[in-house]
Amino acid sequence: MEYVDETAAKIMLAVRPGDSIRRIAQKIDGSYSWVYDWIGWLEEAGFVRRDDGVYIDDYTVRNRYREMVTAISRSISPSIEEAYVVPHFAGLPFAYTKIDSVYVWTHGGYQIARGHDDYPVFIRVADRDVERWTAFFDEFGVPSTIEHRPDATDRDATVSYVLYPTAGGVTAEWVDGNPVIPLDEAIEHMLEYRVNYEPALEMIADEYDCDIDASHEDPRLDA
Repeated sequence: MEYVDETAAKIMLAVRPGDSIRRIAQKIDGSYSWVYDWIGWLEEAGFVRRDDGVYIDDYTVRNRYREMVTAISRSISPSIEEAYVVPHFAGLPFAYTKIDSVYVWTHGGYQIARGHDDYPVFIRVADRDVERWTAFFDEFGVPSTIEHRPDATDRDATVSYVLYPTAGGVTAEWVDGNPVIPLDEAIEHMLEYRVNYEPALEMIADEYDCDIDASHEDPRLDA
């Protein structure tokens, strides 16, 4: 029973072959030291191994963790904090996009158009994986839609996922343990809806030394 632990379950589900301990900790939003300790205990138990990165050694145990987590998720919907952990359990490539690309690139510093009772998460996925993503979210009992934001009145869960399929592979950069669309694409999205993202553009320009004419003035005032 000592291995029936939230951190252990998240590690076993989130780890991908060769992941560093730091990346795993960031994926599951855990402290490095605590995840480091758990990796050691899981390795002693024969569940994982470290060999220039972390690898799953016992997939039977991993599958049991998955069954446990999905059963709980179907009864108790993921929280907003857990919304950014769950996609890592799918084992499929993805990248946060739209509102969430801004949220990730600003390290959670800019939030818009979401509330505590309606929290869609926007992710880019490969065309070939759409059915697998839909099945994955169904397994976890979490609503998902394709390319449109779900109506909050049609569901009880706070968290939902909006999938944006793309042809070919998913290009992602890693920020704070989260895969996200490249910065230039995120900036394009912000510029397209500039009125909503002016403060975020200023944050991005300052942190990443981007040549963006960012101010808090409403550009519509000059129209």
